[in-house]
Parts: sequence; structure tokens; C-alpha cells
Amino acid sequence: MKMLELIETIRAEEASVQRLFGKEGRAVRPRRRTPQYMTLLAEAARLIADVYSGRKRMHYLQEAMTTSDFPFLFGDILDRQVLAAYREWTATWQRYAKRGRVRDFRTVKRFSVYGADQVLGLATAQKAGEKGEYPYEEINENTPYSYNVAKYGRKIKFGWEVMINDDLDQLKDQPERLGRAARRSEQKFVTQLHVGASGPHATLYSVGNANIITSNPVLSIAALQTGFKILSAMKDENGEPIVIDTVELVVPPALEITAQNILNALQIELAESGGTSNQKLVAVNWMKNRLNLSVEPYIPIVASTANGDTSWFLFANPDNGRPALEIGFLIGHEEPEVFMKAPNQIRVGGGAPDVMDGDFETDAIEHKVRHVFGGARMDPKMTVASNGSGS
Repeated sequence: MKMLELIETIRAEEASVQRLFGKEGRAVRPRRRTPQYMTLLAEAARLIADVYSGRKRMHYLQEAMTTSDFPFLFGDILDRQVLAAYREWTATWQRYAKRGRVRDFRTVKRFSVYGADQVLGLATAQKAGEKGEYPYEEINENTPYSYNVAKYGRKIKFGWEVMINDDLDQLKDQPERLGRAARRSEQKFVTQLHVGASGPHATLYSVGNANIITSNPVLSIAALQTGFKILSAMKDENGEPIVIDTVELVVPPALEITAQNILNALQIELAESGGTSNQKLVAVNWMKNRLNLSVEPYIPIVASTANGDTSWFLFANPDNGRPALEIGFLIGHEEPEVFMKAPNQIRVGGGAPDVMDGDFETDAIEHKVRHVFGGARMDPKMTVASNGSGS
């Protein structure tokens, strides 16, 4: 979000306090959101925009409002910019992993149940052809999956000298950096759930789970057909087919062109043997209607030992009730939050401490970003993978 767009958001006549602040971090906003505060906030945003662009010098920020107002107003603007950058950064994991919510830091359990949804049983007759009795069926519980959320974050310092000098170069890109850091943290965390050092994670993809694509083929139309065949053959605990609508193809950057060529082809040509001569089958490219593509940049980083550029994955839609992965966020803290450190020095001459004085040791003005999330591997039947090695 550009600074001027931020100003318009703040000053919008239809904007309410709840709409502006309801879902954002609160720690840097200790004051009531009165009309006077919002006017000052818009003024601070405009002044900072003018300083960013060079139209005004830094000292205007401190002359335009009291030092007791400025840290909270600046913190409010910083928080909004961090959230804007966080929301603008594309999070591909949400296409193939379920987003969950948890109440606290204790371990949460995710249960899956099965039973009573298989093909109906034939009523048995107590007497031939009369008074048939319906069979009972129990609803059973699988072994629960569990995880807990944890805190992730970073601290940044703005030197007192920077705040005095006519220079914001060290400050103006910090919100974007922190927003990107939060999104990247989520993405790498999810990648580590399904990718190991040498390709598909051995905990999720194994012979026992029957979700390794036969012979680990390189990404191709034929390999995708094999992957679809394995995924569509998955059955639930009662032997019933698991219905899968859309599928996400997840690849490293090295396979993006290959994947795009496959998905954007107008037709598919396949050689088929029939009778005494070879035949060619030409079909409309049906894969582009069944597959969505996610390019995951952390696959080669996590799979640093081998197969980082060749591994590829198919995930069933996580909204079908049996997600392969889940990432959970702490309720009330589901987006990154920005905090400001209170000053820990006072002037010898007395009086209330000036929040712009910073800390005692270095005079630094400190901010912190916090993000809380966690996750786990869930149902291995909802994903298949190949390390692309051809063996």
C-alpha cells in the first residue's frame, strides 16, 4: 500500500474504527480511536509521505505534533504498512494446506472420523421377506494429529540520530521487509512439512502410505496421469472412494516452465497401441481444468541435499474435509503485530520520560514484529509426490 493510499484509507468518511483497526495489531495503539486521533494519524501519514518523497525535512515530523503523540502515530502507520505488505505477498500454501485457528499455545488435536457414509447395507429379514432389520454402523475415530503454535518474530532499532537527521532511507522499506518476512516464514514452515532434505518428506510420503508416484518420474503429461491415477485410487477406512475435485500441482521454480507448458497446451497427443498398428490419440488438454499450479521457491532450499529442482507434488483440495497439511494461527493474533519498546531512561532534571529518547544504553527506538502460527502433517491420502529422479 502506498503512503497516500494509506492516508485516504484513514480519512475515508465511511471508515469506522472497527473497520480500520479491528483485525490489526494493537500493541502500538494504546490510545482511544477518537476523531481527533484519526486526524492526527492522517496528518502523521501525510508528513511521513512528504519526508519519504523529499518534499519536507525530517524535523517537520517532530515540530508538527508532540513527542508523546508521534511514537504512537508512527507505530500505527508502521503497523498498517507491515500488514499491507503481508497481505500483498502471495501465499501459495493456502491453495493446498488448510488454514486453522487455535485458542492458545497448548497442543491441539485434530480428529478425523469415518463410518456411516459407506454404501447402505441391505436390511436382513427376521422371517423370509418380512420385517427386515437395518444393520448398525459405528462412527470411528482415527489416530489424532496434533501440533501447537509458536512465536516467531524480529526486533529492529531506529537510531536516535536517524530520527533527528533528515533521512528516512533506513526506515521507509522496513514495513515491506517485515511483511515479507512474515509471509516467507509461513511459506517455509509449510514447505518443511512436505519437503525433506532429499525431496518429498519421508514422514508424509512413504511406501506404507502408498503415495509415492511409481518410479519417481520427471514431471510430464504421462507422469501426471500416473499421479492422478494413484491419487484417485485412494480409499477411506471403509474402502469407499475419496472424491477429489480440484488438484494443486506444486513445483519448484526450476519446473515452472515445464508445468506451464503442460497446463497451457491446447491439446494432448498420446501414442496408443491398438490392433496391428500404432495409433495416435489427440485430446483437448483436460489437465488445465483439473490442475492449479503453485510455484514454491522454498522447495530447493529445504531439499538442499538432492532433488530440490526435480521434486513435484499433487495435493487434493484442502477444503474436502481431509487436508494433507494444516497450518494454524492463534485466535486474535492471526496476522503479524508490531510493538514499540517503552523508554528506560529519565532526565536528571526530572519530568516525565520522553518516549523519543529511546533506551538508556544507545538511545535507540525499538520496534518488534510478532507472528504466531504452527502446523502439522495430516492425511497422507490427500497427496502424492515424485522426487523426479526417475528411480
